[in-house]
Amino acid sequence: MELSPQKRIDLRASFARQSLMTTFEAELAEIAPGHVVIGAPIGPGARQQHGFGHAGLTFALGDTAAGYAALTLMPEGAEVLTAEIKINLLAPARGQSLRAVGEVLKPGRRLIVVRAAVWARDGDRETEIAALQGTMVPVLAEA
Repeated sequence: MELSPQKRIDLRASFARQSLMTTFEAELAEIAPGHVVIGAPIGPGARQQHGFGHAGLTFALGDTAAGYAALTLMPEGAEVLTAEIKINLLAPARGQSLRAVGEVLKPGRRLIVVRAAVWARDGDRETEIAALQGTMVPVLAEA
């Protein structure tokens, strides 16, 4: 299954409406059916007291990547909302940027099981810093 050009446009337009992702300077790097990659710098406004990227940034990117992975499989006019999502923080977000890879584990009409991995880039090195798993719920888009 390949995404239509219109579906790609719609997904990018939806992502552009996410003010939190704009605040974090996040970019939708890859879109494929059931798979999305989002990247963002670890900016000065997204660090915790030790200088690492804040867990809130990590969570937001992972949740959003998982949600947009689910949205790639939705019909026109549908949206998704996170019903629940769990995060395991594996290592500090050390470096200059994060990359969140979201994918659909099991699509469904009422529930979509998703996961995401978040990686921190420090120079040429990438470290997996978080694993998320959750459930998205399809909803009708509001007019």
